[in-house]
Amino acid sequence: MHPTDPPCSPKDVLPRTDDSTGKDNLKSGVLDQFHRLQPQVLEDTFRPPNYLLEQIQVSSAEKLYYDPHHTNRYKRPDWFAVVRVEPLDEPRNLTANGVTWQKMFNPFVVVELLSPETEREDLGEHLEELHPDPTKWEVYEQILHIPYYVVFDGKSDRLRVFQFAGNCYTELELREPRVWMNDIQLGLGLWQGVYQGLERLWLRWYKADGRWILTPEEREQEHARRLAQQLRDLGIEPDGNLRVHSPRRKHNEL
Repeated sequence: MHPTDPPCSPKDVLPRTDDSTGKDNLKSGVLDQFHRLQPQVLEDTFRPPNYLLEQIQVSSAEKLYYDPHHTNRYKRPDWFAVVRVEPLDEPRNLTANGVTWQKMFNPFVVVELLSPETEREDLGEHLEELHPDPTKWEVYEQILHIPYYVVFDGKSDRLRVFQFAGNCYTELELREPRVWMNDIQLGLGLWQGVYQGLERLWLRWYKADGRWILTPEEREQEHARRLAQQLRDLGIEPDGNLRVHSPRRKHNEL
């Protein structure tokens, strides 16, 4: 990946919506299912090897308060992750009451899933009507200085990644649909596969060697395959219902 040199204004890098092009064959129900499941894929595979689970906080569609002087102002990222050197006070999965961020733990990465209703605000273009609050882009870039801002259009399968550099976001030139984030020793890319019965392109995290980080279901299947092979090595043919449940992990086991 190599940074391009666009101006700081997001209006200059906004994509133009053209209903006559792109992959427009997804039914609205399937797209809704994608928007519901994609944050779970990100959470299931977010395992930075240089952080303990207690040092990680992830959330989807929770309130992210950004102004301690106006506590009713917030944004709802589709998904974001916080990593800290010291363990976080709150549990890893945030509650339905939202994020108060009294200590202002800024996210390391935010992911927005574009839709026609949210595209303009997600990419920093103000609505026609007068709106006193900043857009998501402005909050992530100018207020919170979030290092990585990822936008993915599940309809066109277009992935765009912006990195905070200097005082604004710079769009990264992706030679392939993936990006490496060295600070967390993880990469984020597009994977074609089946998740909870839906086959399509998904955003998911991968390791330094390029292998995708397994979801809990995939880890269970892998354990079952290994156990089945061990039984065969002993001359025992396992039955087709063999299942192995992975033990609860205290650290980030990859």
